[in-house]
Amino acid sequence: MGSGGLVWAVTVIVAAAALAAVLVTVRRSRRRATPAGAAAGPEQPPGARPWVAVVVNPTKITDLDRETAWLDRHCAAHGLDAARWWQTTVEDPGCEVTRRALDEKPCAVLAFGGDGTVRAVASALAGTSTPLGILPAGTGNLLARNLSLPLTDLDAAVEIALSGRDRKVDVGQVQFDRSGEDHDPVTDTFCVMAGIGFDAEVMASVGSELKDRVGWWAYILEGTRKLSGPRVRVAIRLDEGEVTHRWVRTVLVGNCGELIGGVPLMPDAELDDGWLDLAVVAPRGVVGWGAVIATVLTRSRRGHPVVQHLRARSVEIRAERPLHVQLDGDPAGTARVLRATADPLALTVRY
Repeated sequence: MGSGGLVWAVTVIVAAAALAAVLVTVRRSRRRATPAGAAAGPEQPPGARPWVAVVVNPTKITDLDRETAWLDRHCAAHGLDAARWWQTTVEDPGCEVTRRALDEKPCAVLAFGGDGTVRAVASALAGTSTPLGILPAGTGNLLARNLSLPLTDLDAAVEIALSGRDRKVDVGQVQFDRSGEDHDPVTDTFCVMAGIGFDAEVMASVGSELKDRVGWWAYILEGTRKLSGPRVRVAIRLDEGEVTHRWVRTVLVGNCGELIGGVPLMPDAELDDGWLDLAVVAPRGVVGWGAVIATVLTRSRRGHPVVQHLRARSVEIRAERPLHVQLDGDPAGTARVLRATADPLALTVRY
């Protein structure tokens, strides 16, 4: 390979790595420690004190008994009764068990898992006054990042979840129309962002076996393979405005915009402003992805012809063919139409 070919290959790899780094991060180890004063506190009958519910993804922890004892020490230090636990399943990622937990009147619900668990719990809590606490145990932990919560110290995270300040934030309500004919559209919720196109395709293509073997490098490998894929024509309508048409690789709809490394994909996005922020990404081939990466990393608000920033209270994106879709980094199948609206200040979070 000549020097020109070598430079080209390095450029492709770096662009793919930067794009994947925007979407995923390395899971870090977390320490367990007994909080100061954990043994203190008067003995009271069970149920006499407030308590928290914990909705946990069991695949994210290795020893439930140890985690239960650890959390109970923190609860006792704050004058709370022992936490009560609900486990997610493949069939129920957290929505239904959260609703069942709410029936028993906890003072807060803690989501112990990755972005999918947080999203499911938040979906059930939206519209209630019960606060959401986050114990990050996933790969991206994007909502935790946007709230500046500790990502690698669960002792610090649980202290915030139990005794932090409450903040009202928006959530995004989304509807996927699989066929484009409004036959049984799927409704759901997102906390960080929804996407249709390239980003969702990469996430859907990475198998669990490869991810377990090489970690976040799996996304780089898959992203590199798909960088030169074709663009697709979409129609975008913001609020009640006119429909515009674009050739794109992906469209991201954000409730907040900060990604891994503090890089804001959507510089003006705020969790509590009542707006949705869009990034319309339309590169031509591998070279175009270089402009995408430069626009993101330089935090440009004006964007670039290959990255257009838009804002709306509601949006409809209609593709000419079914595209992969994702919610907060979790694949959600394929659809021709994605509709999203902002639900202002619907969720209370601890931060």
